[in-house]
Amino acid sequence: MKLSTRTRYGIRAVLELAENHGNRPLQLKIIAQRQDISVKYLEQLMAILKSAGLVRSIRGSKGGYILAKAPGQIRLNEVFNCLEGPLTTVECLEDEDYCARTADCVTKQLWAQVQYAIINILQSITLQDLVNRTKNSRKPDYQI
Repeated sequence: MKLSTRTRYGIRAVLELAENHGNRPLQLKIIAQRQDISVKYLEQLMAILKSAGLVRSIRGSKGGYILAKAPGQIRLNEVFNCLEGPLTTVECLEDEDYCARTADCVTKQLWAQVQYAIINILQSITLQDLVNRTKNSRKPDYQI
């Protein structure tokens, strides 16, 4: 399974907003610069995230984008599903008629376990968790 650029960039963009939570809105050009994403592509991503109710846009000279909810209230699966769509490891998990072997296929069980594990991980992590991980990864290894 390989995640799309849309999902990888979109999660980086909302993480940027989560790190900025409580401050003034972030302009697209700032997010784009910090995350090395083109402004044009980021506009498309933000439109998708906005229509899903995950981000809000603020107009005006001090405008930009903010999260629609606190970072601790947004789970990664919400962002993932918005950008990537529902996770399916193999077609037969959604459509039993997809394959004639579905009824007695041992590997179908394996792919269902993989899918379930990924979904559980995405549901268990909030944007705040990622913000905390980011802060912890920036701490020096030594104490003064």
